[in-house]
Amino acid sequence: MAKNDFIVDLSLLDHDQPVADLEAVRALNPQRHEMEHLTGILYEDVETLRCAGYKDVTHDEFWVRGHMPGMPVMPGVIQLEAVAQLSSFFAQKHDLLGAEMVGFGGVDGARFRDVVVPGDRLILMIRLTKARRNRMIVAEFQGVVGNKLVVDGTIRGIPLPVDAVKAYLANRAAQNAV
Repeated sequence: MAKNDFIVDLSLLDHDQPVADLEAVRALNPQRHEMEHLTGILYEDVETLRCAGYKDVTHDEFWVRGHMPGMPVMPGVIQLEAVAQLSSFFAQKHDLLGAEMVGFGGVDGARFRDVVVPGDRLILMIRLTKARRNRMIVAEFQGVVGNKLVVDGTIRGIPLPVDAVKAYLANRAAQNAV
């Protein structure tokens, strides 16, 4: 794939000076521990609604031992989670959805074109194609290792009803305590 076919021109990404580091990502994304799949942000353009970030894939990932023994390949669902976290970060930073928290709303046309393995830096890129406040965001996405496209598709984010989920969990906890 020619580099001008990427959502963000890879030559614009300064790996030595991220736009946002892990702590800045954590300030907007709630995922922690095994579910943290975004290392930093390398590029943002609010006018064209594009963002690029990365996930440094380590040998300590929770899935390495079992997916698959002797041949660790990053699961596609984890790649999609990383894209969701990039989309959420961008939407939250620029208040595009108007939600306390963005949830994974769906994925369309995902294609996994090559493997991602420990030691890789997975570059993730999104271009928002729709942002309906209080309803949904839609973004085209790509994942690249080196100069090679490894995953692409369309992802949707929705506002999570945080108060309703907390009330539901408190109710279940109260019922289980009886």
